[in-house]
Amino acid sequence: MTPETSPLVPGLDVRIDGAPQGLLDGMRFAAKDLFDVAGYPTGGGNPDWQAPVPTKHAWLVQTLLDAGADLTAKTITDEVSLGILGENAFYGTPLNPKAPEHVPGGSSSGSASIVATGDVDFAIGTDTGGSVRVPASFCGLFGIRPTHGRLNLSGMMAQAPRSDTAGWFARDAETFAKVSEVVLGERTDSSVSKLLVAVDAFGIADPTTAAALQPAVDALAELVGERCDETMSPPGLSVWAKAQRTLQPWEGWLTFKDWLDKHNPRMAYSVARNLALASMIPESERQWAEMMRLDARARMHYLLDAQTVLCMPTTPFPAPAKGLPVDTQTPLRNRIACLCSHGGLTGVCQVSVPVTLAEGRPVGLSLVGAPGADATLVALAGALTEAINL
Repeated sequence: MTPETSPLVPGLDVRIDGAPQGLLDGMRFAAKDLFDVAGYPTGGGNPDWQAPVPTKHAWLVQTLLDAGADLTAKTITDEVSLGILGENAFYGTPLNPKAPEHVPGGSSSGSASIVATGDVDFAIGTDTGGSVRVPASFCGLFGIRPTHGRLNLSGMMAQAPRSDTAGWFARDAETFAKVSEVVLGERTDSSVSKLLVAVDAFGIADPTTAAALQPAVDALAELVGERCDETMSPPGLSVWAKAQRTLQPWEGWLTFKDWLDKHNPRMAYSVARNLALASMIPESERQWAEMMRLDARARMHYLLDAQTVLCMPTTPFPAPAKGLPVDTQTPLRNRIACLCSHGGLTGVCQVSVPVTLAEGRPVGLSLVGAPGADATLVALAGALTEAINL
């Protein structure tokens, strides 16, 4: 692995041993470079991010150490988490070992890469607009976006607080379940009685991706029992995406504007352009997006209850090639947003399960549950992997 494809933050040699005899004793994990680790700088994926060196661990890091896991690396992120493909102009593009000439997905690119290579047992990332779900799909991993507001995010660098969450990756269902039990503080069974298949989400996906996922959907339906085709977003998933891509960038601008004003940091063109555009979003568009957030939340509340799960493609296609021009990336980002924006808009929980390949590269099937159903989704992901002999 060359420096240009390493998932590790350059120049940091991290090793913190976990407590003995915890549930995660003997496991190694990595943390995205948005999480504070005492004694090490939090770099945020940009060489000019100048936060003080933290003196205490982020809550999630401390929780995992207390459960016995050893922290062995900090991993690259897209610049200040503002990216979805996993390319960083300063630190490179972490390797996607399942598709080496293709992107790993972002912004939790390094965390997904280091798990997929087998160098750690699991890794933590963040998810605001898809930054765990997309790399999980592209790298063939289990990944979770928990219910918004469920976890303590202290010591985690913010982007858009009303959408920010912390999540984790694992290669196998057993490790994923153990980490989930520690972080969520519960373990439950997979007892749901109704499956909704989001037909509009499958319509956004490439036909090859939608077809590749169908055997897993059928297996999931057999596990659950009742199956119904359903429209997830009556106004259109692109409308939800437009709303999230109004609110999230505006919040990101508010988060970073003092830093930008004070330090005039070096930034990749695409990141600087998007922040500049965010600063100019008019109040009328923000008000419309706030109303759409309310509509989306009402819709998901109507669709989902404790006994219902919705399934959809995690991404509309497998990992795109590395190094595509910005103009070529834009329509890809837009389609990804159509399948990811419901998370930030509505706060529901979601687990991506690595069920298959499309065009020879991984794609994930997502399980979406009502707020608070995180542990149920984790259990159902495990049952699904057994059913399809993953």
